[in-house]
Amino acid sequence: MNTEAEQPDTTAAEQAPAAVAKTEAKRRAGVPVWRTGKPDAFLAAAVAEARTAIEGITAPSDIGAHLAAKSEGDRLVTHLFESMLPGYHGWHWYAVLTRNSRSKVVTVSELGLLPSEDSTLSPEWVPWA
Repeated sequence: MNTEAEQPDTTAAEQAPAAVAKTEAKRRAGVPVWRTGKPDAFLAAAVAEARTAIEGITAPSDIGAHLAAKSEGDRLVTHLFESMLPGYHGWHWYAVLTRNSRSKVVTVSELGLLPSEDSTLSPEWVPWA
């Protein structure tokens, strides 16, 4: 008797939805999900430009070490810096940089503060009525 024939075969395609559901359950509300990919080399090297842009909205002492340069798409890179703001443990300053095709001029698209997996967040809102 062949015991292998009695057991149902599971393919990688059948196991994939279960893996996706498991990772989605671990996501925290408000924490961004990053796309993967190789960042534009010129924009990834523009750490000083990203830091200078963030210094335009906060004091230089509030910006910690450069943590990462993550690709958002073609010629679009997000630089992450540690936040040194009191009360924002685990948060990251970010600067989104872009450039035109074949251009060496960096453009700052967006700046701000993002939560990370280790950040302190308020509890989820629950309506009282």
